[in-house]
Amino acid sequence: MRLPRDLAGDELVTRLEALGYRVTRQTGSHVRLTRVGEAGGHHVTIPRHRELKIGTLSRIVKDVAGHLSLTPDELAERLWGG
Repeated sequence: MRLPRDLAGDELVTRLEALGYRVTRQTGSHVRLTRVGEAGGHHVTIPRHRELKIGTLSRIVKDVAGHLSLTPDELAERLWGG
């Protein structure tokens, strides 16, 4: 899985919103997104930094992929294409 190295937190929020996540609150520089679906509710917190650290992005992708019953590679394909 190849993750973007210069992805901003706000860009990730926008892309996750396209998958059904909605902003439920913001505390300081962190945004909490929630997705309610067949598998129940899922929350993920995204830091609104100019560039997300690769480890942070990787953990978020794995967490969201697990909730959506996708592999991290499948989710990355949906979020960023090839």
